[in-house]
Amino acid sequence: MSLDTLIARCTVALANAGRKLQTLQIRMLAGELKDDVEHLEPYGYTSCPQSGAEGVALFAGGDRSHGVVIVISDRRFRLKGLKPGEVALYTDEGDKIHFERGRKLTFKTGTLNVEASEEVHFKTPSLKHNDVNVGGTHAHGGVVRGEDNTSVPH
Repeated sequence: MSLDTLIARCTVALANAGRKLQTLQIRMLAGELKDDVEHLEPYGYTSCPQSGAEGVALFAGGDRSHGVVIVISDRRFRLKGLKPGEVALYTDEGDKIHFERGRKLTFKTGTLNVEASEEVHFKTPSLKHNDVNVGGTHAHGGVVRGEDNTSVPH
């Protein structure tokens, strides 16, 4: 038995994310095509790879009838230039969550929805909205007693 029967580089042809354990159709060397190969993902993290993503498939005992894919990567969309120790999640559309050096966390997306069943807490010395510190002292124009609204802070 050789290593090339135990381990294979592969590319994703199709993904089925509708099962309890995602399955993939993969292409390996010499055009070998395997259907319904289970994709083992880390606990708490899941993704649905696009066609053309690359991976590593393992075949216990060299038996190609029941393999598993242990890692999938996609160089087409991978964030480049991270510094040592940084971590990021990203999509093909340019969305990202980036844990940067200096204890900075950056979200980049079109719309951010936050859903909490209890409460949302912010504990920070400065909270800005449109470059105005809404957590500090700021002036409001058009203040009127009663149920009227004020104008925006400035």
